[in-house]
Amino acid sequence: MSEEILHTGVLVIGAGPAGLGVAAALKRAGVNDLMVIDAREVGAAFRNWPRQMSLLTPSFHSNSFGLTDLNAIDPETSPADFLRTQHPEGRHYADYLQAVATHHQLPVRTGIRVSALRKEEGQFIADSNKGNIVADYVVWAAGQFFSPREDAFPGAHHALHSSKVEDWSTLEGDQFTVIGGYESGVDAALNLVALGKSVRLLSRGEPWSSDHPDPSRSLSPRTLDRLRELLRASDKAKNLDLVKNTDVRQIEECEGWWTLRDQDDIPSVSKTRPILANGFHSGLGPIEPLFDHDKNGLPVFSEEADESTLVPGLFYSGPALVHRNALFCFIYKFRARFGVIALEIATRLGKSEVDEKLMPYLKAGFMNTDLDCCTNCECAIDPTDSAPEPESFAS
Repeated sequence: MSEEILHTGVLVIGAGPAGLGVAAALKRAGVNDLMVIDAREVGAAFRNWPRQMSLLTPSFHSNSFGLTDLNAIDPETSPADFLRTQHPEGRHYADYLQAVATHHQLPVRTGIRVSALRKEEGQFIADSNKGNIVADYVVWAAGQFFSPREDAFPGAHHALHSSKVEDWSTLEGDQFTVIGGYESGVDAALNLVALGKSVRLLSRGEPWSSDHPDPSRSLSPRTLDRLRELLRASDKAKNLDLVKNTDVRQIEECEGWWTLRDQDDIPSVSKTRPILANGFHSGLGPIEPLFDHDKNGLPVFSEEADESTLVPGLFYSGPALVHRNALFCFIYKFRARFGVIALEIATRLGKSEVDEKLMPYLKAGFMNTDLDCCTNCECAIDPTDSAPEPESFAS
């Protein structure tokens, strides 16, 4: 029996915030020949977050005042209004994403995993476990969560990547080593200390003291608040050791312990399996060769509409987006390009009055074409020197 061949005008791969956000914009632009697919389920990454993890950016329902919720994926909805909470947990945010898909009647199919993508005679052919899917345009929005950097250095596989933890309370042991000093690493450390564990956090730099104006390159205010609160509690502060300027280069597994070696080949021992919180690969997976890459190995996207510069008609939406060295890794950043992608595809498909239809996206900041604004994150006033002083408690 031959495999089913599906046909669609626009194929969106990924049913997370990036994929659903672009799909909603496409429908607003008049594109109805559309299909959204996902290997797992709607909001799968968020449903697989550790139970204690929640969104960093605060949700606040102010759409009626022209200020869209920072965690919303379209101009009409608000996670704060839907969930009645400021920092949604992962599984709850996934419920919001499902509600958006239902509200916009997005044609979502789950359980479809794409293993390869090619373009033949002007059409894309996606190879999947459910057969081939043929499309005129493709938006890759598969995300990064299921592409952890578990191979970053020799022996990294001996560690437990933070994305693989379902619940921090299930980890056995009293003393832990966390590798990585940014959001996921500090979040892991704070959750473990809250459970009465002792944690040594090893960081390449000193992000907890950084005042970099780009929130993608320093800790979020919420994480800093949580860190300050812990450090002010003398009974818990002693259980957290922040070790700066330490780049773990190798992990060796021994009988009952793990040896970590830093950039100077200095060894240290962890009595429990180390927690690796070093981020994720781009998430482009099987379509990585269809994008050009810069000298640092990062994928290159067209500034006009986040399109592949090698394969016309292939677009990208999600946290791996980079323009002019500016990172679009948070929802409130990469959503600024939803309308841009939708406008480009709808225009090429010959849809009428696309600009007018997407006006709500333009007004809400979901259609940003001024990339100069993204390269200068400096504030008009200097940040206060209120970050916790690491010298008093770090190695």
